[in-house]
Amino acid sequence: MKNKNKAILNCNNLEELLEVEYGKKGTAQRDKFDKETETFCLAQTLREERKLAGLTQQQLADKIGTKKTYISRIENGQSNIQLNTLFRIFEGLGRKISLTVL
Repeated sequence: MKNKNKAILNCNNLEELLEVEYGKKGTAQRDKFDKETETFCLAQTLREERKLAGLTQQQLADKIGTKKTYISRIENGQSNIQLNTLFRIFEGLGRKISLTVL
């Protein structure tokens, strides 16, 4: 534990910190962390956009033809979301999204 704490204190940037804590990119532990981070960010963006639109989860669900519980699970990062559903949700919020392939 001391070595890990020392390594953390010697980190100069976020990437170094993530490597100490979760491993290098491409390792199972780091891939899991990165996927969970992406899910969390998407969930937070959806929640913020819904609130900016002045909609409740129920109102958004009604608008796009799904259930409130599904919107809730997405916002809590507990559900995988299909791409067409993601587009529908943001269209229901009066927003457009675009994808970038890196």
